[in-house]
Amino acid sequence: MGSVATEDPARVRRFWDKQSGRYDRQMRFWELRLLRDTRTWLCGRATGEVLEVAIGTGLNLSSYPSGVTVHGIDLSPGMLKQARSRAEELGLDVDVAEGNAQRLEFPDASFDTVVCTLSLCSVPDDRAVVAEMWRVLRPGGRLLLADHVVSTSAPLRVVQRLLELVTVPMGEEHFRRRPFDHVRAQGFSIEDHDRFNRGIVERLIARKPEH
Repeated sequence: MGSVATEDPARVRRFWDKQSGRYDRQMRFWELRLLRDTRTWLCGRATGEVLEVAIGTGLNLSSYPSGVTVHGIDLSPGMLKQARSRAEELGLDVDVAEGNAQRLEFPDASFDTVVCTLSLCSVPDDRAVVAEMWRVLRPGGRLLLADHVVSTSAPLRVVQRLLELVTVPMGEEHFRRRPFDHVRAQGFSIEDHDRFNRGIVERLIARKPEH
């Protein structure tokens, strides 16, 4: 779910370009059954200059509060085309561009908020992406993060491991990660945290210290 970059991104870019036309229909199923109010829970807390990493088709755009300025990156041109169309429909001025989440092309301390939903599951090195998010956040800035993660249920963890045998080679889709650990290790202060549906969905609000 979502699309960001790999060390050799061409294959994954093609995969997500093919998914872009039906991605929203697929997500409606998961929104109802897994995600609950995650998009509004997260994006409603964005402030100031916002970077959304792996903006995808722009499904978060309607959940941002008024007054924020949203910049979005994604690996897939097909996804970005959908995001631009959605922004136009919503009457929003959103700056979107192709980008590599593991090497963000922004100066240090550029943003007040960084958002990433359902996309750290789709990168080769999620720790590197968290480090880049830290770098581009201003001191005191917020990280708003949600993803599907390793389940707290042992039988479901077995299912997740089996799924990865197909999804990782095909589209770099991981099911057994725990970005929360990288966020805490990076030095972020966790302000709010929630995990549900047998631990499969995890969301958090974290802040980069002022000093």
